[in-house]
Amino acid sequence: MEKGSTLPVGITQLRGVIAILQWWSFNVLVIIMNKWIFQKLDFKFPLTVSTVHFICSTIGAHIAIKVLNVKPLIEVDPQDRLRRILPMSFVFCVNIVLGNVSLRYIPVSFMQTIKSFTPATTVALQWLVWKKSFDRRVWLSLIPIVGGIVLTSVTELSFNMAGFLAAFFGCVVTSTKTILAESLLHGYNFDSINTVYYMAPYATMILALPALLLEGLGVVSWMDAQESLLAPLLIIFLSGVSAFCLNFSIFYVIHATTAVTFNVAGNMKVAVAIVISWLIFKNPISFMNAIGCTITLLGCTFYGYVRHRLSQQASVKAASTELESVQLLSVVNEERPSRLI
Repeated sequence: MEKGSTLPVGITQLRGVIAILQWWSFNVLVIIMNKWIFQKLDFKFPLTVSTVHFICSTIGAHIAIKVLNVKPLIEVDPQDRLRRILPMSFVFCVNIVLGNVSLRYIPVSFMQTIKSFTPATTVALQWLVWKKSFDRRVWLSLIPIVGGIVLTSVTELSFNMAGFLAAFFGCVVTSTKTILAESLLHGYNFDSINTVYYMAPYATMILALPALLLEGLGVVSWMDAQESLLAPLLIIFLSGVSAFCLNFSIFYVIHATTAVTFNVAGNMKVAVAIVISWLIFKNPISFMNAIGCTITLLGCTFYGYVRHRLSQQASVKAASTELESVQLLSVVNEERPSRLI
């Protein structure tokens, strides 16, 4: 939530609710539209869909920053664009592509549940690769997430190995992106809009050629088979616009809510997406599968709560240590004149 806000509490809370609702709306819209494109339109070209998303995000971010002045442009050194932004853009690109690939093969409910595995992959990567230690409570809070994912995977009636692997490695890439951002983007206080402004053009350049080579002929054949191209192409284009709006909404909700609210709302968002997708696509969900999804989402919420509490305790401990140092220095300074006498 924005610091130093002078708005009444009621207005601030209303802004938070509106921010969460529009975030949910764009998130569900992007997921449902992408699944509709792959399943209903039979447009089974995830690289092309991702490229359209990046193009729309590139144009949208330019308009938001350069034309509408929604956020000031954060200037980045030209050398840093190649050394820092380009590698992050590659990871960003792979992350989006894997998400779309998984949507092609597995139901939204299963894909969203697997994506909830991200906290576990983040902690595991930081421990294995970056040798970072974690409090025992963090490891314990991951047990419901892992258990829920296992139960969901075992009981998934529409299980597909390609879709499962794409979603799982999407979690790994998402975790890698989060970890790398701490080092590669160090010194740049990027918001989501500036992030898209710099990364989307690189992601477009990275993905455009593979999409053309691997899916170009298939796209042409698909277009020839359509009676009318207006409606399908409009849906694909609107999915790209919605993808940019989703990034914009993330920026808004982060500034309008607290960290705890953002965590809880994020997990509820997954639940909303699962329910709406089930109502639209009618994919079969067994009772035990639903239990697995629920355990996973509750586990993610609990994990976020644990991390927040540990962060608060660390802040209090740091503040207490600093206060003790100041008090000790004050005592030393007070004793010096008496010793001179």
